[in-house]
Amino acid sequence: MIHCIFCKIASGAIPCTKVWENKKYLAFLDINPITPGHTLLIPKKHHDYIFDMNDEEYNELMGIAKKLSVKIKKSMNSKKIGMMVEGFLVHHTHIHLIPLQKAGDLNTENAKKESPERLTVIAEKIKAGEI
Repeated sequence: MIHCIFCKIASGAIPCTKVWENKKYLAFLDINPITPGHTLLIPKKHHDYIFDMNDEEYNELMGIAKKLSVKIKKSMNSKKIGMMVEGFLVHHTHIHLIPLQKAGDLNTENAKKESPERLTVIAEKIKAGEI
């Protein structure tokens, strides 16, 4: 999709702070994280709505989200990883993986801009553990 920001990120036309990728999926840090380590996982193939994905792609995406959550949880020293799927701001399937310490941490009102330098440090910390 020519106007989709996540398609542009997936193609490399717009830079991101990558945490992980393979041929079909990409994980990168949110530039306005709810908590440090807030990661977005996307399919590189454009899908507007997660439940329109075929079963194989959906299951792959969820399996990767599960594996990534282990890395994020450990590297960010969080108690749990919250998962959020909404899709109204960017019409490209994406899963938010958000490190949590306590109830109430999964609140979009807590999102704030993070510096590129800080994102790079966090990404390196997460990438240190392979999946």
